[in-house]
Amino acid sequence: MLKNLFDKCVKLASSRLANYALAFVSFIESFFFPVPPDLMIIPMVVAKRENYIKIFLIATIFSVLGGLIGYALGVFFLDASMVIINFYGYEEKVFEIQDKISSKGGFIFWFGLMILAGFTPLPFKLFTIASGIVGFNIIVFFFICLFTRGLRFFLVAYLTFLFGNKFSNFIEKKGALWFSVGGILIVIIASILYLLFK
Repeated sequence: MLKNLFDKCVKLASSRLANYALAFVSFIESFFFPVPPDLMIIPMVVAKRENYIKIFLIATIFSVLGGLIGYALGVFFLDASMVIINFYGYEEKVFEIQDKISSKGGFIFWFGLMILAGFTPLPFKLFTIASGIVGFNIIVFFFICLFTRGLRFFLVAYLTFLFGNKFSNFIEKKGALWFSVGGILIVIIASILYLLFK
């Protein structure tokens, strides 16, 4: 089933409705859909290299809007939220996170997790919903989503613009590793800046 969804998203990327499909996939991926927008961004930029900024902006804007829906689900629709979280097998993790965020240093812990979730292959949807459940600051949440999703989609679009199918092959083989390394570096830098300006 998942392979089928992947294939459909890649096929949509080459259709006349590609921009709308990207907006829709970016939106729903932020609160329940399992396929990341990157799978559409790469073939879309390969097909229309000059549109890479527009493509990255569509993915970013709609991913952040979807993130806000995920947050609202966590705040107002706990039962529906738990159905999504259970589907991905993260119910126990959410309760562990609730305990940690209520403890000393919980804000910094969740801040770092949100940055990682926005930039790496971690399931972003679980963190948008869980942010609402644990009552994470919505303004900070919004800017973390905007920064991490924007940076991730910009890098994917720009590197595809520069290297085309070579980058597509690289992402297929080693993308998860490099996005994870990048996300960890961002968390380290953010932590250092926080400590310096505290």
